[in-house]
Amino acid sequence: MKKKRFSEVQIVKILTAGEVGVPVPDLSRQYGFDKSTYYVWKNKHGAMTLQALKKLKELEQENQRLKRRYATLSMNHTVVKKVVKKS
Repeated sequence: MKKKRFSEVQIVKILTAGEVGVPVPDLSRQYGFDKSTYYVWKNKHGAMTLQALKKLKELEQENQRLKRRYATLSMNHTVVKKVVKKS
């Protein structure tokens, strides 16, 4: 898989500069990406601000934590069911 060249924070900053009025060809030359990449980023990130990006990352981390907790509880539940069934 291809390594990401730009972090999400950088992408949001580039998109913000594009919204302010900097032409896309100038941005692509300055940062070294293809013009079509700008529009892919714009579709993915939309009008996301840095605060919204931070909140999204926090929610993703919490979601991962809850998934791990669910997996642990599910495994414990399965073990308990087997023990009860043997009894």
